[in-house]
This record gives sequence, C-alpha cells and structure tokens, in this order.
Amino acid sequence: MEVEHSGTVFSFDSEGVDIQYEGHEFRMRAEVIARAADKEYLDVTDHEVARMVDTDIELESPPKRIGDHL
Repeated sequence: MEVEHSGTVFSFDSEGVDIQYEGHEFRMRAEVIARAADKEYLDVTDHEVARMVDTDIELESPPKRIGDHL
C-alpha cells in the first residue's frame, strides 16, 4: 500500500514502511511501529505512522488500517 500525505510518501508492506520525507528516504520496521503505537502492526493506521514522522503533517484522507490494505 502506498499513501501520500503532504508530500510525504509511505510505502507499507508486511515488514514495515519505506518513507520519503523532505528529501530523505528511510525505513521503519513493523516492530518499531507496533511498539510506538502500542498495538499490533496490522492494526495501526497510516495516520498514526504519519504522526510518528511529523506531528504537524496535514492528513486529508480518512485513516487506513495497514492490515486492510496488505
């Protein structure tokens, strides 16, 4: 699943997410995301991950649960 919020691109897969943010590319592992959200990785939404990257990010679309799109 690939989602874009305010120019930041999130590419989700079963092992984590590749992120393109302000000219930087990095990967967040599923375990890190699950621990930060205090829930199973597949139950985390794209909005929650976006807020982990930038607390002030503009989120225009409805949140999508990672597990629903993998």
